Parts: sequence; C-alpha cells; structure tokens
Amino acid sequence: MAKNLDVCLCSMVAIFHKYSCKEGDKNTLSKKELKELILNELTIGEKLKDAEIQGLMSDLDRNKDDCICFTEFMTFMGALAMCYNEALTSSS
Repeated sequence: MAKNLDVCLCSMVAIFHKYSCKEGDKNTLSKKELKELILNELTIGEKLKDAEIQGLMSDLDRNKDDCICFTEFMTFMGALAMCYNEALTSSS
C-alpha cells in the first residue's frame, strides 16, 4: 500500500504528464500547457493574470528553450512547497 508521500509524488508526476502530452514534446510543457496546468490544478491559478503566468514561464525556463522540462517543473513545485510552508508556519 502506498504511503501518503508516495501518493503526493506520483500525483505531481502524473499531473505534469497529463499536460505535457497535449502538444509537441511529450516530456516538456509548452507555454500553453503550463498555463492550462496552473489554471486547472492550482487554486492560485485563477487569480493570476496572463502576464504573471508568462513571467513565471520565463523564470522557470532556466535553459531558455521555450518549454518547461520536468526538472524545471519540480523546481517550481519546490518553490510552491516553500511558500505553503511559510504560510502555514507563520499563521501558528
């Protein structure tokens, strides 16, 4: 039986691939795929403007190849986890 953290990690991988396979390289997220992922999978997504999502894409695309690889995506997930941790610990 999978442990809670295993389920979370598998979910992150599955969500990446749910969107990365929609167009182009199946192992990367295009700008359109990243935007769709953010809008559909993150509560904050509906609050972000297009310019903010474009800025995020630019920041995440470390090698400037106009797509987000899994490593770049996981850097994003790590940064989000740090934000969630700060929000949860600062309110206690």
